[in-house]
Amino acid sequence: MKKLIAFAAICISIIAAAYFSSCNNQDAGTEAKNRKEDSLRKVVERGDYLANHVAACIHCHSKRDFSKYSGPVIPGTEGGGGDVFDNTILDAIPGTLYGKNITPDNETGIGSWTDDEILRAITHGIRKNGDTLFPIMPYVNFNKMAKDDLLSIVAYLRTLKPINNKVKDRQLMIPISMAYPAPALQNAVDNNVRPPESDMVKYGEYLSTVADCATCHTPFVKGQLDFARAYAGGNTFNLGECRVNSANITSDSATGLGTWTEERFMNKFTVYRDEKAYNFNPGKQNTVMPLSDYAGMTDYDLKAIYAYMRTVKAVSNQVEKFPK
Repeated sequence: MKKLIAFAAICISIIAAAYFSSCNNQDAGTEAKNRKEDSLRKVVERGDYLANHVAACIHCHSKRDFSKYSGPVIPGTEGGGGDVFDNTILDAIPGTLYGKNITPDNETGIGSWTDDEILRAITHGIRKNGDTLFPIMPYVNFNKMAKDDLLSIVAYLRTLKPINNKVKDRQLMIPISMAYPAPALQNAVDNNVRPPESDMVKYGEYLSTVADCATCHTPFVKGQLDFARAYAGGNTFNLGECRVNSANITSDSATGLGTWTEERFMNKFTVYRDEKAYNFNPGKQNTVMPLSDYAGMTDYDLKAIYAYMRTVKAVSNQVEKFPK
């Protein structure tokens, strides 16, 4: 009898051990799965933040409603492309360009593209079919982005609602070879890293590069950016009902941001976190700057951009906001 009891106890112990081992394995598997899902969620959230509020991919690749202040994106068009960029909007554009469809639609978007093909378009301006993109798409800037930020944007774009929208081909008045700045691009972005957030100036410079502030705020001369006057403003954008000049955002005290406090700079953006601030028709007092998008930047990121702008060389250039 004692042997039977001992044998039964051993069997129970083995069964219990197997049961708890199975439970532990299942718990470990569930925990690993949850970690993976949490990691992916954070990557997509980072891509969402960058694509909508810093690199602002979505405002160029969607339809914008300029009957409202700052032309917010029309809901339901996110990433579907088709918005027009031509020389009636900005003289420096040599023809007519259209924002591409970057939704995961297999037929008209990037649904059939690999991650590497999307990265090549973003960082080198080369589409899946080998066509080069006009540099109104700031791939020269994105070529300097941290690899993990780039992959976050790719992950986010794959979550967009597919929109079947075949975008028209561009009509340029110059050969694309005259505009494609291949020598300015580094071959690989694998070693690109984001500066530490603790270095506010360097981090702010990184954000300003990703946001492509320089293109709109640096004067064009014969179709080329005059980097001797970087950020000095004065480019005229024609929105149909109004014409507006980009501001001088150098550190010049008389004509730029030299006298602006951090609070004043922040308020230029944060007020538009409230839809009431832009959900109205401004008539002839509109702006091409997507303030309703940039308002979504964190306070820290806005402060970092301010810190960087304070270091930008002062250029005296008085800009009339709404030219006649």
